[in-house]
Amino acid sequence: MMNFGAVPSGIFRCVRADNMTGKDSIQYENRLGTDRMLPLVFRMALPSVIAQIVNLLYNIVDRIFIGRIPGIGTDALAGVGVTGSVIILISAFSMIVGGGGAPLASIALGQGNRERAGRILGNGFLMLISFAVITASLTYMFMEPLLMLTGASENTIGYATDYLGIYLTGTVFVQISTGLNSFISAQGRPGIAMLSTVIGAVTNLVLDPVFIFGLEMGVKGAALATVISQALSAAWVLHFLFSRQASLRIDRSHIRIDKKIILAVFSLGVAPFVMSCTESIVGFVLNGSLKHYGDIYVSTLTVLQSAMMFGSVPITGFAQGFVPVASYNFGQGNRERVKSCFRIAVVTMFSFNFILMLFMVLFPGAVASFFTEDPVLIAHVREMAPFFLTGSMIFGLQRACQNTFIALGQAKISLFIALLRKVFLLVPLALTLPRLFGVEGIYLAESVADATAALCCITIFIIVFPKILERGCAKKL
Repeated sequence: MMNFGAVPSGIFRCVRADNMTGKDSIQYENRLGTDRMLPLVFRMALPSVIAQIVNLLYNIVDRIFIGRIPGIGTDALAGVGVTGSVIILISAFSMIVGGGGAPLASIALGQGNRERAGRILGNGFLMLISFAVITASLTYMFMEPLLMLTGASENTIGYATDYLGIYLTGTVFVQISTGLNSFISAQGRPGIAMLSTVIGAVTNLVLDPVFIFGLEMGVKGAALATVISQALSAAWVLHFLFSRQASLRIDRSHIRIDKKIILAVFSLGVAPFVMSCTESIVGFVLNGSLKHYGDIYVSTLTVLQSAMMFGSVPITGFAQGFVPVASYNFGQGNRERVKSCFRIAVVTMFSFNFILMLFMVLFPGAVASFFTEDPVLIAHVREMAPFFLTGSMIFGLQRACQNTFIALGQAKISLFIALLRKVFLLVPLALTLPRLFGVEGIYLAESVADATAALCCITIFIIVFPKILERGCAKKL
């Protein structure tokens, strides 16, 4: 029987353990290979799920408040919506380190190679700083053309530049908090990882209404609140990873360029990077197509994509929880525990996603009302939701299989699946289906791509997964 009550006490015990030694903290890692699998997976996953749900507030809360600004809410919502593609692209770079480096570090810890794990973390830290400087600089230089390409119009470009211009000042905080948080979970400390996100999101919740309405800063206030919140999250992550609480910490001796480590991180991290940045590419394509039909359709897509996050973000959090468990046991060569971990993940992720997406398809008006009071926008969301969301009902199956591939260090397979859904399927469909079905075809492209990619991923997994285990779980990458 799962002891959910142990999670909060463990969280606060972690926070108070300032005098914890490295030997004491290693016990958290060892539990990944010894504890009963069902309670272990949920104990690891629940804080990550909570963290992801809270993190969702960074996007959703801004949009909820912005959509209710008197007189300009709908246009402002569209303006902030088109910045989403650019922001996702910037944030995707953190996934190279978080999605590639953290599983490799977990495998190294499972193999007992702490030196390699430390070098992975140190090089990951250097990579994130570099990504922040490069992405923020280039985006600021070409901000307006990029936003016009993602669907901004003369009515919405002002809101978009106001928001993104301020958001870019916090790029380094985004990279650090997102990219390094996975290394905290990798050492069996999901509670600490959760708190880093909760701190930022709660701050954002408090500051948003103050800056947007109280100080009458509008869209700029929403962006400023987000930057401050992300800075606090980054500070929390760095405080832990430089402290004695961490069994795997950032050591100055490891903050040196190691080409082999960087290439290994890139090799595995390119798949989660593509998974994230293709969302940006799709935003460019979908918003760029929809703006020809009117800004109301761009706002409709913003609402639907926000609603979809309620399904995708929690299963992303669950994946962040089970991946370290699978990676650690894969490094130890314990095949049965890897299989057991996957079974728990696939049942949980599929069931949750299916039920939530079904609700949204059946009651789209209720979903739309959560974001806006505009009756015209609500009507458009009600009409387009079934086209857009139906195919994502089985998306939980794909995420469980795809993240298991990442956990086992299977970079090539993960990359192919990531490219399949968004690049090989969704982009061509979004460009061709409107010729057959009009504006509905743009929304329908999402469903067709999601369902097709999920079925392909499941088929590949059934064929390849046993072979990966047969080749030996303890093989060093």
